[in-house]
Amino acid sequence: MAKSDTKIDRSVVPASEGRAYRVQKGSRIRVETPHGAQAADFFAFNAENVGEWLSANHTWVTTFNVKPREGDTLISQFRRPMLTFTDDGASGVHDMMIAACDQFRYEFFGHEGHHPSCAENLHLAMRRIGQPINSVPQPINFFTNTRIEEDGSFVSPPNPVSPGSYVELEALMDLICVVSSCPFDLVVDGWPINAEGGPSALLVSVS
Repeated sequence: MAKSDTKIDRSVVPASEGRAYRVQKGSRIRVETPHGAQAADFFAFNAENVGEWLSANHTWVTTFNVKPREGDTLISQFRRPMLTFTDDGASGVHDMMIAACDQFRYEFFGHEGHHPSCAENLHLAMRRIGQPINSVPQPINFFTNTRIEEDGSFVSPPNPVSPGSYVELEALMDLICVVSSCPFDLVVDGWPINAEGGPSALLVSVS
């Protein structure tokens, strides 16, 4: 945790939106779901080269677990350490399997017209800081409840994450981190993702 004499920058990620944060090596980023049960899509890029990004796929091949755990080192697609998962205040309810939602997923589920998405949130957040990107990496989905069954099927039971749950990570290089309050609000049987009331804001602090 941050010491009392350490400057802490806190901000709100509004419901269904995303924000980018510059996190220097050795600093910590904390993401909290104040209302509970709100999925947080988390992306990280090398601040010196946004062509290097946090890779959930490479990470779980290294940690031998499809969920990020406290103490894990999270790595890039170049297998370089980017973050340490220092503190899990959400009882391990996280996911590294679900791709960021995008316009096509909402259309797949029958939605007509534009819908906010984590993919769009990522692009907008990076453009706002002058760092446009060409692809959407697989995010780490904090506060997201998923399970792989014995037959290989993939399910998302109701989200049990309680209000005030949080995660904290330490940067192992200078980073740009993006946090998206997942906009998923469709009623899909067996796929609730967020709380029944719909998306809610997240709190982010960098120290």
